[in-house]
Amino acid sequence: MTGLSDSFQRPINYLRISVTDRCNLRCIYCMPPNGVPLLPRSQILSYEEIYTLASVAAELGITKMRLTGGEPLVRSSIIDLARMLTRIEGIDDLSLTTNGVLLERYAAALKEAGLKRVNVSLDTLKKERFQRITRRGRLEDTLSGIEAAQQAGLNPVKINMVVMRGVNDDELLDFARTTMEQNWHVRFIELMPFQREQGTSRWFMPQVEVEQRIRALGTLEPVLASTGQGPAKYFRFPGAQGTIGFISSVTEHICISCNRLRLTANGRLRPCLLSDDEVDLQGPLRQGASKEELRGLIEEAVASKPRGHQLGIGATPKKRPMAQIGG
Repeated sequence: MTGLSDSFQRPINYLRISVTDRCNLRCIYCMPPNGVPLLPRSQILSYEEIYTLASVAAELGITKMRLTGGEPLVRSSIIDLARMLTRIEGIDDLSLTTNGVLLERYAAALKEAGLKRVNVSLDTLKKERFQRITRRGRLEDTLSGIEAAQQAGLNPVKINMVVMRGVNDDELLDFARTTMEQNWHVRFIELMPFQREQGTSRWFMPQVEVEQRIRALGTLEPVLASTGQGPAKYFRFPGAQGTIGFISSVTEHICISCNRLRLTANGRLRPCLLSDDEVDLQGPLRQGASKEELRGLIEEAVASKPRGHQLGIGATPKKRPMAQIGG
């Protein structure tokens, strides 16, 4: 295992794998009401193809993987994929991001298969608002999923809240209080400029404002993340069980420590979430490319990883919705 570094000497050891572009929700900041055009199933990577690419990535130095979507739990036999990936030599951390709707059903089996932890997307604690934001979900299902994940030992269970001004920002303190009262690890995320309904840019709220509001509850003490590697800065209220994280992908220069690649559901390796540049792995794989050739393509993607995103000059990704990338 040689290890991967990009041209800016950043170690690259984390691969996010989108297993499907399908989702059982239609969140207002992610999809239009009728969803997005879905890829033909023939274009979606098979589990065997994902395993092959993940194995090659591990040989190059990838040690951490995360399953994403769309919603990964809507893909059949996802437990089998988790079990396959945890058997790859060198992979020491396999996690999953989910909306939680199906998590109660699968949490115990995911843990048994070797999954270490989960992140759950949850943007409101109010039933009616949950239905408005997701357009088809039930808050009770996601809350039950969070509880099931905690009971199964998929810890820490991180709760991802996308903050939207005028939509859910009146709940910032409610979410923050859950870290005092329960073992919740809440992360407040800046709204990102992906395909969504027109006019939603007015929802954007910078991290600095979010943090100012939350500090009204008390002193935030900096803490180190216990597991995982990502862009969040973590804090804790004195005596609190859980933690609070802030992910300011838009307003802060978090790219300096970016350690990740993203594999789309149809087998494109994306060096930067906020750039449309991709390297096709599926085509060569299906045409019989050797492991050496696949390694070369992964190394090509790493070498092309930009220093940072270009949001400051108005450059935003346009070719894919978030559902095909997985965040």
